[in-house]
Amino acid sequence: MTKIEAIVRPNKFDAIKEALSDLGVEGMTVGEVRGHGRQKGHTETYRGREYEVSLIPKLRIEIVVPDERVEPIIEAIIKHGATGEIGDGKIFLFKAEDAIRIRNQERGERAL
Repeated sequence: MTKIEAIVRPNKFDAIKEALSDLGVEGMTVGEVRGHGRQKGHTETYRGREYEVSLIPKLRIEIVVPDERVEPIIEAIIKHGATGEIGDGKIFLFKAEDAIRIRNQERGERAL
């Protein structure tokens, strides 16, 4: 099993979620996060004053799937999340040793 963690633009989430649903992804965890990469933030003007916004709002999507489903999911996230501009986000992959469903103690891929 592999855990896929994607940091994406919030305005791209609905398209990504729909694409993942079309691939049969039944569960995911989504959280609001803030951060920056190469773009290092930007400046905004509010009531005539300029402010530095150094941490950009993003969404973190976490999914654990069987290894054979990883590549199509990555491709869907890239296809529906990319704008071609700096700040599109990142995808991280982690090996998941086991998963346990708390309700009935199922383990492994059955718990997904």
